[in-house]
Formats: sequence, C-alpha cells, structure tokens
Amino acid sequence: MKLVIQIPAWNEESSLGETLEALPDQIEGFDTIDVHVVDDGSRDRTADVARQHGVRVVSLEAHRGLAVAFETGVKEALRRGADVIVNTDADNQYDARDIANLVRPILDGRADMVIGDRQVGRLKHFSLTKRILQRLGSWLVRRLSRTDVRDATSGFRAISRQAALRLHVFTRFTYTLETILQAGEAGFRVVSVPVRVNPNPHRKSRLFRSNIEYVIRSLESLARIVVLYNPLRIFLRVGFVPVVVGGLLLARFGWLYVHGQSPAGHVQSLLLAVILIVTGVQICVLGLVADLIAVNRRLVEEIEYRERDRLG
Repeated sequence: MKLVIQIPAWNEESSLGETLEALPDQIEGFDTIDVHVVDDGSRDRTADVARQHGVRVVSLEAHRGLAVAFETGVKEALRRGADVIVNTDADNQYDARDIANLVRPILDGRADMVIGDRQVGRLKHFSLTKRILQRLGSWLVRRLSRTDVRDATSGFRAISRQAALRLHVFTRFTYTLETILQAGEAGFRVVSVPVRVNPNPHRKSRLFRSNIEYVIRSLESLARIVVLYNPLRIFLRVGFVPVVVGGLLLARFGWLYVHGQSPAGHVQSLLLAVILIVTGVQICVLGLVADLIAVNRRLVEEIEYRERDRLG
C-alpha cells in the first residue's frame, strides 16, 4: 500500500518547512509514504524549501489557484501509484499526527473519502461570524450531497484511489465543496473524523478578502456543481412553481366562466396563467436537455476514469 501526501503551496516559504518536518515517516497499513509539494507559481523560495527537505516538487508555471493546484497534485499522486491520497495545507494549520486517523476509515474499508473535522466551534482564531458561516455552509453541503460531512471547507482530507480517479474539479476557487458534492452524487462513502488544529496559524486565508465574498463564491460553486450533476432535479423543481401558479390562475378563470361571471375582467389573469405555464414547461424541457448532457458527461468521465486507471 502506498500513501501519497500532497501539499498545494503558494508563497509558503515561511511555513512549509515546519509543515514538512511534522509529517510522519511511517503509518500502519502503508509500505511507502511519498510526499510532493504542488508549487502554484510561487514567487518566493517555496520550491527551494521543499527540495531542501527532500520532497518532490510539482511546479505550475503561473499562479492558477488552489483548485487547480489540488487537482494537479491528485493527478500526480495517481500517476505515482497512490492507493490513498492525503491533502493538507502548507501553512501548518493541521496537526500532522492526525493523518493516521484520517486514513484509517479507508484502510478499514469504511470510507472512500475522509474529511478532517476541525470542530470549528472550538477554534478561537475563528470569528463568531466565520463560525456561523462555516456551520451553515456545512449544513447546506450535507443537504445537497446527502453525506454527513461536519466541516465541509476543511482541506485536510484522505481520498481512496478509486474515488480520486473519478473526481474532477471544475471551479477555480476551491475544491473543498465541489469534491464533496461530486462524491455524494457518485455514491461514495464520505465520513468525518475529528482532527486537531495547530493553535497559531501562520496567516489568514488568502482565498477571499471578506466573508461576503467567500459566501458568494461558495454559493456559485455549489450551484454550478449541483446543476452539472443533477440538473433534472433542479430544473423540475424550478419549473414546477410557475406551472402550479399558472394552473391555479387558469382554474380560477375557468371557474368564473362556468359560473356565468363575465371573464372579460379577468383576461389579464388568463394571459398571465398561459405565460407562467409556458415558462414552466420550457424550464422543465431545459432540465431534460441538461440531464441528457449530464448523462453524456458521465459517459465521458467513465472513459477518462478507465484511462486514468490504465495510465496510473
């Protein structure tokens, strides 16, 4: 069994060394542990620090963002024959001693993806607003993905080879939410395990400038992946609303007509009913077309999965 630990890094010269030194040399259940750093176009000595610690560096020519760095690292880990992939942050946020706990559910055959639960409510360096947003976000992800993930934005996670082969990151903001939704749609077993967080993070998050920006971009990512993977469910529900409202208006017009009341004063309601019903039907038809596209994409992903597996 081979474990590959990947660390996406962008200008992490000051903290990367400490992060690498904390990584375990061996973990029960694995014959080999490899580590690589994905240098996301850093302008400092991030890559040099990684090489000084004897770690392989996967370099991106320009800064592409966390999601691209994560996916690049996963592809590299698969190419190197990883049976399990662990992702952790370069800023030494997560306690590396918990990697053994993170991979245990996969080794025991109980999970395909394991998310480290930071127990956000206990983190003193998180503001009250951020704690509330984290809890609300995780609740929404649980509802959409039909999983029991407690800390959806945690980057400390373990992924089995079979799950990693089927993951695709479409957004360029962050991979954390998207991969959980994909796992849920694919029927993977996703579990959470409590993990420890080092008390003094080296820096604040650089993914977003404010909580509002983070919420907006996260909602965009969630909407995109839900529509990508289950468009029929979304479009049918959206289209059902105008159809029902239009149907009620049409029934009201018919009732007035049958009971001999002059319909002349209610023509506007009749026109509105027709417009709503036509709009709702068009939305439902759009959902059917999107669903056909989604089916075709799944077939393409299955082909890519087999190709990845063959090359890996």
